[in-house]
Amino acid sequence: MGPEQIDEWFAHDRQREYISLLMGRVGLTRRRAECFVRLWAYLWLKQTVQRNTATLQPVQNLGVPEGEVSCTCREAALLFYPDGDRGSDRSAGMMLDKLAALGLVRKTFDGNTLAIAINPLPELQDQAEGVEEIEVTADGFNPRCDVIPVANLLAQNYNWMNRNAELVPYRISRILRQWADQYATGMRVLRRCDNLNPIGFYVFYPTSPASEMIFFGPPSNGLHLSAVSDTDPFAMAEAGDRDCRAIFIRSWVIDSPYRQQTLPLMLKDAQQTLKVMQQDFPNICDLHTLIIHPGYEALIQQLGFQKTGTDSTSSVYWVYLAIDRFLAIEIDALFS
Repeated sequence: MGPEQIDEWFAHDRQREYISLLMGRVGLTRRRAECFVRLWAYLWLKQTVQRNTATLQPVQNLGVPEGEVSCTCREAALLFYPDGDRGSDRSAGMMLDKLAALGLVRKTFDGNTLAIAINPLPELQDQAEGVEEIEVTADGFNPRCDVIPVANLLAQNYNWMNRNAELVPYRISRILRQWADQYATGMRVLRRCDNLNPIGFYVFYPTSPASEMIFFGPPSNGLHLSAVSDTDPFAMAEAGDRDCRAIFIRSWVIDSPYRQQTLPLMLKDAQQTLKVMQQDFPNICDLHTLIIHPGYEALIQQLGFQKTGTDSTSSVYWVYLAIDRFLAIEIDALFS
């Protein structure tokens, strides 16, 4: 079983179906998804051949290989760059590093052999067996208990944008504590009732009038959690500021196994949070956020957000919705 044979045993149409199921993952471009699916199929088929003497048959559904399977960068290059458009072993190694940073694979190197393990993917498990529903409640962000788990949850969204991925959770934890010290009302979590762990999180950031111009500039200028600089481009408005009119959704994430089940709850809680914030900032009327990954496009369109600014040097873009329009949405009707 060689890399050149992968299309014989796992057809292109099935590869495309698997790729489409994965496209909602943050940081997973179509090209990366293609490489991952081909690598996954190859490792699964390679292990199947090694463990069975029976004649290999074309497969429709992939299983997860048990443990690690050896795979050289040369093999990966043949998988990732077929049809004569062959990349170097180094390029294949860089793609493997990216897939590892995205949490799709684990790889080890003992000095002689490169071995790769495929991580179980909630998106595909959901399709096959469904997700066990859990009891969840909306709650205030607790900076004493929630910083580290939320930072690790958010890091899954931003690791792919950073070379120093191991520093991301630490950096995010510092920022979360700073925001909580300034104004914690706009920071909320979805919390499991059985173990109290946060599985969802969002931040409504009341923006100082002096920072509003950033919403009308290049979207890349608004990045902070995923940026390298420690200088926050935005200043927070102080409670009681009647000139504060803009709320920046600086973070919005639900752990992937629970998104479908808990999204309506999080949206309803977001509406209630804005109503509470109106007591501190009576003139807020604008809701801005950055779209970093196309996986969120369907949701923002469903809610009525409109694109307001793009950047030729980046894939991120600004979107806007009037707060009055957001508060008027009937969430249950929207998801019925």
